Amino acid sequence: MNWRTRLLLAVVCGVAVASVYAGQPVLGPMGRDLGVPADSLGWFVATGQLGYLAGLVLLVPLGDVLDRRRLIAAHLVLVAAGMAITAAAPVAWVAFSGLAAAGVFAVVVQTTVAYAASISPSAERGRNLGIVTSGVVIGILGARVISGVLADLWGWRSIYLTLAILAAVLALLALTLLPADVRPNTARYGQVLRSFGGLFAQPVFLSRGLIAFFLFASFGTLWSGIALPLADAPWHLSEARIGLFGVAGLAGALGAARSGNWGDAGHARRVTGIALALLLASWVAIGQLPWSLPLLILGVILLDFAVQAVHVSNQHTLTAAYPDRTSTTIGAYMVFYSLGSALGAAATTALFDAAGWIGPTILGATLALCALAPWAFSALIPAPAYCPATCDGVSGGG
Repeated sequence: MNWRTRLLLAVVCGVAVASVYAGQPVLGPMGRDLGVPADSLGWFVATGQLGYLAGLVLLVPLGDVLDRRRLIAAHLVLVAAGMAITAAAPVAWVAFSGLAAAGVFAVVVQTTVAYAASISPSAERGRNLGIVTSGVVIGILGARVISGVLADLWGWRSIYLTLAILAAVLALLALTLLPADVRPNTARYGQVLRSFGGLFAQPVFLSRGLIAFFLFASFGTLWSGIALPLADAPWHLSEARIGLFGVAGLAGALGAARSGNWGDAGHARRVTGIALALLLASWVAIGQLPWSLPLLILGVILLDFAVQAVHVSNQHTLTAAYPDRTSTTIGAYMVFYSLGSALGAAATTALFDAAGWIGPTILGATLALCALAPWAFSALIPAPAYCPATCDGVSGGG
């Protein structure tokens, strides 16, 4: 896989995941324009996330049945359609429909990651996954910055129109530029769905999934709550300035882009342990937010570095353990991501309201500590026995 392919796949991931998160900085203007009350604004984001969860279960396993290159192109076209519907929405229910559709097909991210893993030589799989999944973090964090700029210039609808155009262009590029996805044997859809469910009984998969659950719950605690204290005394920062903290997050995440190389060298578990320790340490700095912005920035960089390093190591471990059902494995793994992110987002605002920033700080640190528990026990888990995509995933290790 050459650098052009890696870059294209990373951009696909970034644009697709941005379609779910792009509305976060502009919920107020969207609500006013479409007549949605303030206490329901969160549904603009939640609708896309619920669609994403459905897509993980129903669509991502298709990557182990169909040509992933064509699947990536088709899903990007449907993401573009959902974004276009949202951009043109005259009333709220139309916008919600567009966001839900885009969310369902935004799971093209996981199909793309599985595709990258499947076409990579084993010695380069971690490196390629590190580069491709960096697009996910760029999409999540960069969407906050870019959305604010576009909204200030041309209004909130310009964000979704821009994403629709980008997704459509990427669909064409994927179909014409990506290498063919040639596989001698593929399973049936019913078989991969049974395999999807069976993974949750596998010790290797479950340990990495639980790490991801606590990891992304900690991540969601920071990024869903950070705007509240920064907009409050003593900082009183504007939305545009708050969005710039995403740049610090990007610096940390991109710093971990090469963590896949360590996995290729056989150090995935060690990298995970070190990164989780850094995640716990990051909350010591993040907890200083009421008194020090430089320490907050340091904490943000450390947290996003840790999250990306663990995420890449997890996917490297799982795609190596289940090599002929990478789509199913990545889709099932990302269920933990979705549930963890939702927990962090829901809990942090309630805790901030009740206890100030100390509440989310304790939660984030506790979640980081919890992630270390399945990592510690993972040393006792034997390598999975081989089980093909047609296996139900219950017997054997995977």
